[in-house]
Amino acid sequence: MLLAIDAGNTNVVFALLEGGEVRARWRIATDPRRTADEYAVWLSQLLNLEGYDRADVTGVIVGTVVPRALHNLQVLASKYFKTEAVIAGQGKAEWGFPLDVEEPQGLGADRALNMIAGHARHPGDLIIIDFGTATTFEVVDYRGAYKGGIIAPGINLSLDALVTAAAKLPRIAITAPATTSVVGRNTVDQMHIGIYWGYIAMIEGLVARMKAEIGRPVKVVATGGLAVLFEKQTDVFDVIEPDLTIQGLAMLWERSR
Repeated sequence: MLLAIDAGNTNVVFALLEGGEVRARWRIATDPRRTADEYAVWLSQLLNLEGYDRADVTGVIVGTVVPRALHNLQVLASKYFKTEAVIAGQGKAEWGFPLDVEEPQGLGADRALNMIAGHARHPGDLIIIDFGTATTFEVVDYRGAYKGGIIAPGINLSLDALVTAAAKLPRIAITAPATTSVVGRNTVDQMHIGIYWGYIAMIEGLVARMKAEIGRPVKVVATGGLAVLFEKQTDVFDVIEPDLTIQGLAMLWERSR
């Protein structure tokens, strides 16, 4: 079985895959100081709860946008899973698609992995939206080439900035408003409207501009934990792929072999 590790700015996701199918997944807050031993204790217990053992894992691949977290994940693979971790974007696990942008070295692993899986699963021109710490938009053409994209503050970052900068505003949960009204009658409702409907307006507006610039039929693929928060209130997404980054890791692992 393959252990795919997606180390993001907010969370590290561990997924156990067999034959390309996700059998189990776990999430832990990203902390570059967390040691391989700490990961191993936590992960071993979760594997056992799902009926698996560390010996079931025969390969490990890591994709990370947090360079400081990489060493301890490599030690986790070698010490506790007795295998050398494959690092996404390096060596035999290079991205393998054209980067038609001005600064190809600046492409984050999560974005590259989304494009690998997105192009493999959905032929044609794509816009891939990933709702994470940041919300990113990728344009992938029908050949699989990366043409560019957008980086916007994630919805949690936007809310944190609002609450931190405005002393009298309360911290609220990010949920869909109870109604479709965009005229709030109290402070909390007004915040919900501003964050939620404001974010949908941003997504719809940017996608419309991107489609007009591309000038060809485009499929919009959404991923990331918060994608499902918006799907019932907008028709901008053609498909939601919750495990797109993990699937990209699995595909890159197979390619590296």
